[in-house]
Amino acid sequence: MVYEQQKARTDKVKNCLEGRKSMAKPLNEVPVTALKGVGGALAEKLAKIQINNLQDLLFHLPMRYQDRTRIAPMGTLQPEMDCVVQGRVVAADVMMGKRRSLLVRISDGSGSIGLRFYHFSGAQKNQLKTGAEVRCFGEPRRAATGLEMYHPEYRVIKADDDTDVEETLTPVYPATEGLTQQRIRALCQQALEKLDNPDALQEFLPEEVRWQYQLGSLVDAVRFLHAPPPDVSYELLEEGQHPAQRRLSFEELLAHNLSMQKLRTLVRTVKSYPMPPKQELTQSFRKELPFALTNAQEKVLAEISQDMMEPEPMLRLVQGDVGSGKTVVAALAALQAVENEFQAAVMAPTEILAEQHEKNFKSWFKPLGITVAFLSGKVKGKKRQEVLEQIASGEAMVIVGTHAIFQDEVIFKKLGLAIIDEQHRFGVHQRMSLRKKGEANGGQPHQLIMTATPIPRTLAMSAYADLDCSIIDELPPGRTPVNTVVLGDDRRDQVIQRLKTACVEGRQAYWVCTLIEESEALQCQAAEVTAEHLKKTLPELSIGLVHGRMKAAEKLEVMDAFKAGHLHLLVATTVIEVGVDVPNASLMVIENPERLGLSQLHQLRGRVGRGSIASHCLLMYHAPLSQQSRERLQVMRDSSDGFVIAEKDLELRGPGEVLGTRQTGLASFRVADLERDSGLLEDVKNAGRVLLEQAPSNAEPLILRWLGHAEKYANV
Repeated sequence: MVYEQQKARTDKVKNCLEGRKSMAKPLNEVPVTALKGVGGALAEKLAKIQINNLQDLLFHLPMRYQDRTRIAPMGTLQPEMDCVVQGRVVAADVMMGKRRSLLVRISDGSGSIGLRFYHFSGAQKNQLKTGAEVRCFGEPRRAATGLEMYHPEYRVIKADDDTDVEETLTPVYPATEGLTQQRIRALCQQALEKLDNPDALQEFLPEEVRWQYQLGSLVDAVRFLHAPPPDVSYELLEEGQHPAQRRLSFEELLAHNLSMQKLRTLVRTVKSYPMPPKQELTQSFRKELPFALTNAQEKVLAEISQDMMEPEPMLRLVQGDVGSGKTVVAALAALQAVENEFQAAVMAPTEILAEQHEKNFKSWFKPLGITVAFLSGKVKGKKRQEVLEQIASGEAMVIVGTHAIFQDEVIFKKLGLAIIDEQHRFGVHQRMSLRKKGEANGGQPHQLIMTATPIPRTLAMSAYADLDCSIIDELPPGRTPVNTVVLGDDRRDQVIQRLKTACVEGRQAYWVCTLIEESEALQCQAAEVTAEHLKKTLPELSIGLVHGRMKAAEKLEVMDAFKAGHLHLLVATTVIEVGVDVPNASLMVIENPERLGLSQLHQLRGRVGRGSIASHCLLMYHAPLSQQSRERLQVMRDSSDGFVIAEKDLELRGPGEVLGTRQTGLASFRVADLERDSGLLEDVKNAGRVLLEQAPSNAEPLILRWLGHAEKYANV
């Protein structure tokens, strides 16, 4: 017995020493299980919200606060404003109605309020009897009996209780099932006590950076945000603009910026192939073009040409609004590679867009004696073998295709330039595999990434910080602006008549059926039903149908018939979003536009207005519209500038949505908000340079603190 007691005492001392030893570590090395009351089951729940260690817990910041620092007189209460009240129970009754409830009325002399409980026990009922002194926190709401609080947090005050109110604002944390606010608060409180250890949260920002940008201490900022004093500016906290929030946002944005710079440095450690412009092919190509390039195209071309002359791989993102002429720019870049005896690969996300590129490149390059090969999933058998041989032998100098061109069986003789169109549609690994295709010759191909979905400046500076950005911000002459009209689907018959008139007058039109309940099958079904209905209603028109579930050959056949003018009307799903160029199409109807993002709507609208005829886009919504949907459709009506639309899209939908689901790893911030904190981005960029000069060894731990290992997914 004595031995067992002695052993228990020894174990206790040992555990205590172990605990102290673990607390001397940086908090990112201390697991949550080191906290009192955290076993395996609770650790699992915390892991669901990405909390694995004490640093994670401290960076799990409150989303809002409650003021429980003072007791409000009941006579001053306003509906829907959280407050603490204290008073004596003057009545407590079980009310029978649709639902049985316990209604307790308390009074403090200045007024009274009801506390209503729909779920209550006998013990609770006895506790809240007449004469008891009760303090509770909740939100008063108007009811038939006056103001009431529903299921407030409460405690019965005994005469000898130490009943001080809270000294700081009460945090409300993002939670998950099985994790109450009280539990998270208690755990954060324990973690905050460990901040006295000087190594708990290391300061990675150089003093010069903190001084220049007026950034306080990290530990002080964390302490403050978990327990702000009652006199803090509540408005600043709500807007995320308090200096303590700004301090953490700055550091998180800096970690993202450094991770991008790290990727860029890694890519640049592999050499590329210098390709000076030789002008032979490019001059001949320019002479044959039926139009002159815009100043914006010339400027972007000069930037690309300069990059391709360097021995490091080009990493350039070219943004250009719908119809700004990115394809011609890509063709001239490809010619610079071909002049230097390198192959160029052009990768597009859809068969339709890839075929459009194939058609353009073949018509431009055939007269120059350049073989263009095409490879997609539908190129099979003998034909596929032929194409693979052309690529491997170097006979094909320009290769256009879908993701099929980075499959293992595709071997390039000498790939020097990879052009990726609408890059946000590709997964990270797909882009990386294409890059690896060029490494066989001891270097990495130059990369030119193009998008017609303008990326707001704030996103480009963070999500694409490892790329140089160029913008084609000028449309070629002769493009007519598209008139956009927003109307309800109760006017469908008028829309159909308008469609008929346009087609009878010799023009062509699109009718776009958007996504229904996130299901491709239902979307295709909706398009089929719509096409059938329109064929019956407009027998004098020839109507075609294109959707995602059709075979590639069928889709191509319908698209070719539409381009050739054999069809008046094309009913389609959003597969026609990019790459369809029919100058005679001057009317587009988009059903349920409220279901799409603004940038996607802008892309669809860009299919009309490609010729000199006045063009119209009808956005036919289904009532009732939410406030946000109304705002978004108003933006479409008011603006045809893709960049304005993209900024608004970011504001309304957030960065994860705008970048596309595959890019969300880049955009999931814990504290920072790209739109709110866009003003910090320029300073963050400069601070990154200073940190890499003065304390380069701090970059890696800073990235790990905020991104963990997520930065490997951000490799563009």
